Amino acid sequence: MPVAIELNDSEDAAAAKAVVAGLLDFNARIAGPHGYRPLNLLIRREGGTEIAGGLLGGTSFGWLFVSVLHLPDDLRGTGLGGELLRRAEAEAVARGCIGAHLDTFSFQARPFYERHGYRVFGTIEDMPPGMRRYFMSKRLDGAAPAGAPGSPDHVQS
Repeated sequence: MPVAIELNDSEDAAAAKAVVAGLLDFNARIAGPHGYRPLNLLIRREGGTEIAGGLLGGTSFGWLFVSVLHLPDDLRGTGLGGELLRRAEAEAVARGCIGAHLDTFSFQARPFYERHGYRVFGTIEDMPPGMRRYFMSKRLDGAAPAGAPGSPDHVQS
């Protein structure tokens, strides 16, 4: 069947909606309903109305995805980031999630996430050039993470 491929470098909400709808329909036929729900925790300074930072994400297919966690410099190192993660994870568990996943760059917060129990399960080298992008996950149900001792896919070297 002949098709036309169009390059489009502008935001097109209707086109994006059509492509996403097709993928969601396919996924639902194979994996069942995704059950996506946003999960956002927003930080406002005492007495203020502007958003100073927060955690943005959502839950689907039984997992929490943390898409963004940002705090301004003066709020870092105060325990607030860990509190945002704990609250998001607690809400995810209340929603029936078994795990959480996220990604971060080598110049961002890998050690922070590792302190909170996240493990690297994938890396892209030179993204951006000379740096790395890490994909991390954490089980919230107490099961061993994939590849860890005690998990079904653990390989002893």
